[in-house]
Amino acid sequence: MPKFIVAYVKYVDYVSTKLGRLAMYTIFIMTGVLLLGSITRNILNMPLSWTVEMAQFILTGYYFIGGAYSMQLKEHVRMDLLYDHWSIKTRAKVDMVTNFFLFFYLITLFIGSISSTMYAIEYGQRNFSQWNPSMIPIKIIMVIGILLMLLQTISTFFKDMATARGIEIS
Repeated sequence: MPKFIVAYVKYVDYVSTKLGRLAMYTIFIMTGVLLLGSITRNILNMPLSWTVEMAQFILTGYYFIGGAYSMQLKEHVRMDLLYDHWSIKTRAKVDMVTNFFLFFYLITLFIGSISSTMYAIEYGQRNFSQWNPSMIPIKIIMVIGILLMLLQTISTFFKDMATARGIEIS
């Protein structure tokens, strides 16, 4: 494989790994926020209106930022009925085809997420709730997460191409 492809794969995998591992720790933050909400509501009898919604935002960020890392580790959902019985090269060839479709799906999501983020910025979009938080931060995280998944899809495509040719990129 050309050096720029190997460098691209290594760089994208590095970024996906670092951000994915960082995203894993947000579960503890989300748990802390929910625990705080539970304690203030049930023990102190003064419920906080923002805890559940903040936990939802944290979980959304967790999924978006951790998506590329999940793809890199091949921990995403896959129909294994036939896949497990195929050779590694056949799996790589099938993955190349499915990555092609995934790429166009993610492009569509990326375009939509940019549009949604621009709308949120232009109109100062806020969530309709008692807390009334700005939607801009989570929309920016959405754009970043989808971009990371796009970059990881390309990296995965290159790795599958190498595997189908009998070469290993790591």
